[in-house]
Amino acid sequence: MGKDLYGALPRVRAMFDRADEILGYPLTQVMFEGPSEELTKTSRCQPALYLHGLACLEALKERVPDLKISAAAGLSLGEFTAHAAAGTFDFETGLALVSQRGRFMEDACRQNQGSMAAMIGGEEEDVRKLAESVGVEVANLNCPGQTVLSGTKDGIAAAVAGAKQAGIRMGKELDVAGAYHSSLMQPAQDRLATELAEAAIGEPQFPVICNVGARQVSGRDDIRTTLESQVTGSVRWSESMQFLLAAGHDTFVELGPGSILAGLMNRIQRGTQVLAAGDMDSIGAAAEALSAVTA
Repeated sequence: MGKDLYGALPRVRAMFDRADEILGYPLTQVMFEGPSEELTKTSRCQPALYLHGLACLEALKERVPDLKISAAAGLSLGEFTAHAAAGTFDFETGLALVSQRGRFMEDACRQNQGSMAAMIGGEEEDVRKLAESVGVEVANLNCPGQTVLSGTKDGIAAAVAGAKQAGIRMGKELDVAGAYHSSLMQPAQDRLATELAEAAIGEPQFPVICNVGARQVSGRDDIRTTLESQVTGSVRWSESMQFLLAAGHDTFVELGPGSILAGLMNRIQRGTQVLAAGDMDSIGAAAEALSAVTA
């Protein structure tokens, strides 16, 4: 994860080395060499995703020096990456926050064991009714026909078992460590709130859309509140993308491994241009496409 970026670009290499220094452990070694069981721990995965996303952005900027970002959003942890990209806080501050967020959430998972499940092919109203009936919560509204529930293990098992009867095509339990974006994460949210209150936070240089409100944040207090509340709140991704589309944005760049967000966008508004930028090859292709757009 990110090893090709590290080997190709001195500025990116400096970011990775600085991350290891700040965190006090070799995150880059875990990213490059694994094992996967270590990398997928919440306390490791969150700073790794943050670092990788910003490294991809740095590599893209090196190839498109006049790149102009008009807005940003990030799914769950990615909202912190979006704020760092917008200059709301510096790289070091954001890395410390996401490292603490990951650690707090990992602790909460051990305290309150839970699970999550994807509901595929159902209407949002039907999914919400099912969630209420079994005592779980809506964690993610990813795109039309894809909603994720979060809660106790028994509640999630009941939601999966009752999905078809509720008019949902399929319910599938996810392989996750806990019940993210649910009230079971309240201990993590409370601890993160303390860290956010002390963090140096400024005004974004361009609009950042928050998960919990699917709107542009405004002001330091609003930023702190929305970053805090997303730990237990729903990720309203589909609405966030619809907000940006309605504002006239028509070219998106997905920073990070894979193309999951591109797939979601295809369900939100088919035909929208989403450029993947997750490794040197895809960053090069994205740079060519962006250079053509800005020419």
